[in-house]
Amino acid sequence: MQSKIKQFLIDESGATAIEYGLIAGLIAVALIGAFAAFGTGMINMFAYVESSTTDAMAAANGG
Repeated sequence: MQSKIKQFLIDESGATAIEYGLIAGLIAVALIGAFAAFGTGMINMFAYVESSTTDAMAAANGG
């Protein structure tokens, strides 16, 4: 019984998986924060590009 407990305490294979899980979680939190911070600016930028493209297409078609 004691040998199994020692073997369990020495085994670090599960710790690696937990570390990767924590890293993935931190990356997800960072991405969500970045999208929240820059989301409105990106929406405005794409709206500007859309309107500019629409205006250019209308001008090119004689409208």
